[in-house]
Amino acid sequence: MNRRSIQEQKSTKEAPEARQDGQTEDRTGRGEKSARSSDKMGTMAMNPLLLSMALPMMISMLVQALYNIVDSVFVSMINEDALTAVSLAFPIQSLMIAVGAGTGVGINAVLSRSLGEKDQESADKAAKNGIFLAFLSCLLFMIVGLAIAKPFYLSQTDDPEIVSYGVSYLTIVCALSVGMFFQMTFEKLLQSTGRTLYTMFTQGAGAILNIIFDPIMIFGLFGFPRMGVAGAAAATVFGQIVAAILAIFFNVKINKDINIGFGGFRPDGKMIATIYKVGIPSIIMQAIGSVMTYGMNLILIQFTSTATAVFGVYYKVQSFVFMPVFGLNNGMVPIIAYNYGAGNQKRVRQVVRLSVLYAVAIMLVGLLVFQTIPDRLLGLFNASENMLAIGDRALRTISLSFLFAGFCIVIGSLFQALGNGVYSLCVSVARQLVVLLPAAFLLSLTGKVENVWWAFPIAEIMSLCVTLFFYRRIDKKIIRNIGKKSEE
Repeated sequence: MNRRSIQEQKSTKEAPEARQDGQTEDRTGRGEKSARSSDKMGTMAMNPLLLSMALPMMISMLVQALYNIVDSVFVSMINEDALTAVSLAFPIQSLMIAVGAGTGVGINAVLSRSLGEKDQESADKAAKNGIFLAFLSCLLFMIVGLAIAKPFYLSQTDDPEIVSYGVSYLTIVCALSVGMFFQMTFEKLLQSTGRTLYTMFTQGAGAILNIIFDPIMIFGLFGFPRMGVAGAAAATVFGQIVAAILAIFFNVKINKDINIGFGGFRPDGKMIATIYKVGIPSIIMQAIGSVMTYGMNLILIQFTSTATAVFGVYYKVQSFVFMPVFGLNNGMVPIIAYNYGAGNQKRVRQVVRLSVLYAVAIMLVGLLVFQTIPDRLLGLFNASENMLAIGDRALRTISLSFLFAGFCIVIGSLFQALGNGVYSLCVSVARQLVVLLPAAFLLSLTGKVENVWWAFPIAEIMSLCVTLFFYRRIDKKIIRNIGKKSEE
């Protein structure tokens, strides 16, 4: 979760005129009657456009956040060791999400830009090669899950019960990651063409199925075997697989802006490189979050496993605040990429201003909740007195970083949408590796776990400063020049 060079725009002034009679002409020479869904990103009033693109994603992200929490709520009913085991799995799960989401960012940016430029061939290539990359990612993490699950847990704890719970959970999540990768990829194809409403259906269906089957598989209800922590993993992958099937269906039947037929398909090295030119900085940036989480777990478990469980609970609960902002970003990125490709500077600035406003408002609401009712949030996870004592201070302190996080997240996505994901990468490295982990380690030397949490707001203040510095650079070099080439 966390922060993100498209070539110079090639569009001409004739592009809007070509749409006036409802005709679109792509570079493959095909004409299509009736306006394409993606055209609204260049013509619709910005506030309703952003809301129409983002609200379905925000709602689906909230549902995702809900099932993440429900997952841990049911696991906590087994015991605190089970909750700790699931918390310790988070770095690997974050790495999987980093690969899937980062590749998706690259697909989204390249595909949306190509549609803005009316380059149908490139749009289709981006979609097909993106699907191919999702397949390779599944194979990679299947091997990871089967090979390193146990060594990964043993590197963090020697508690046999936590290791046993964790290995069964992580092996299932990794070995059956096909649902997650294909869901994320096919949802990005829908987002890139303006069909974010359908991603609400796919994510919602997957999340609801997860919520329903969590207690059934964990506790063995309705004739199902009692699977314990492994049941939570099984419910998760089942929901993801169903969501992936739905996303594939919507793309095949409804998404007419791209052609994803694989007849005669061969991987295109140039297109894959273009996707990863934007995507790899995002992957690395989010993977850094995995390193940070792993490092924090090592620091916190030296105090007590309860502190590690608290940290895991924080990440579950904070998703209710951050997920809507990420949904907002998912709606914003294709609008920016499309209008960048179309050479419309005014609309790029409009969507950025609106997105920052909404993101900051969401984060302020989250801050208020974390400051006023941290005990109730922790109570959802069957928290012991010790967990409540540690968690109250943790949630109040860490949430102070929300004051700055909304702005940084939106601007980081702007960097990615404009093909400058390396800026987001630099911000993420500085925040999580250069500042947060060293600060947490130094604060842990005080011998008080409550001091460790201050590393988060300290790191976020630094992140704000670096983000502002890079924003001034990208505004001067890219945003101010959008559309100028076509005007000459």
